[in-house]
Amino acid sequence: MITPVEVRQMSGVDWYEEADNENRAWRLSLMTYGKCVYWVNGDKQIMEKGELLLIPAGVPYYGKSIPTVTHTQIVVQWTEGASTELSVLDRKEALKFKPGGYELIRERLKVIHQQWQERPSYYVLMIEALLTEVLIYISRELDKGVITPEKHLHVERMKSYIERHYREKITKEELGDAIGKTPNYAAVLFKSVTGQTISQYVHAQRMKRAVYLLTESQLTVQEIAVFLGYQDLSYFYRIYKRVTGSAPSDLLNERPRTV
Repeated sequence: MITPVEVRQMSGVDWYEEADNENRAWRLSLMTYGKCVYWVNGDKQIMEKGELLLIPAGVPYYGKSIPTVTHTQIVVQWTEGASTELSVLDRKEALKFKPGGYELIRERLKVIHQQWQERPSYYVLMIEALLTEVLIYISRELDKGVITPEKHLHVERMKSYIERHYREKITKEELGDAIGKTPNYAAVLFKSVTGQTISQYVHAQRMKRAVYLLTESQLTVQEIAVFLGYQDLSYFYRIYKRVTGSAPSDLLNERPRTV
């Protein structure tokens, strides 16, 4: 049983926090921008974008901003009741690593933070479910073993290719060429590191742009769909609903008013 205690997003250059060994809450921090520094049980840990730090209950720590260096991190703290059977929660020492499924984890933590801030009906249950999902992703990665720097580099190159071509049809052949590997190797590597297929990742990147365009532009839903590479509007609606859980039209009321 996981019970959320606090959810925060910290930004800036003047952050400081500490806890002693009497602290009974687990703590998960994901760096989404910049860098900061922690001392956990006396060990110095420099945290950079894309890395996470899991500190078990009872482990003393303090963390602070690096002078003149801004950073952003999402932090979730919780207490653990009965055994959850998750390997990551069997740890007695802090864990710092760069998850291959960074995007998945970041998106879940963003929703957790939103739920904590807005507190809609059943928000605690929603946070418990999403946090459990995050811990499952982390456990799976740890069970498979640490991802090598070479594999991380290959995946980052594939992500960069997708960032440049997300509006187009992207194939495993193209990603294989981007890293100098076979198409099947590229597809298997991408899924094993990120937890998403190439297609799932591409759709997720497109939907991020869709959310931005729905709120910040004056384009119609049809125009946004075509811009993002979807000629079939109904297919765009299905993908958007599957990724975001809502309909594109739900965001139209949030657009800035035109004079």
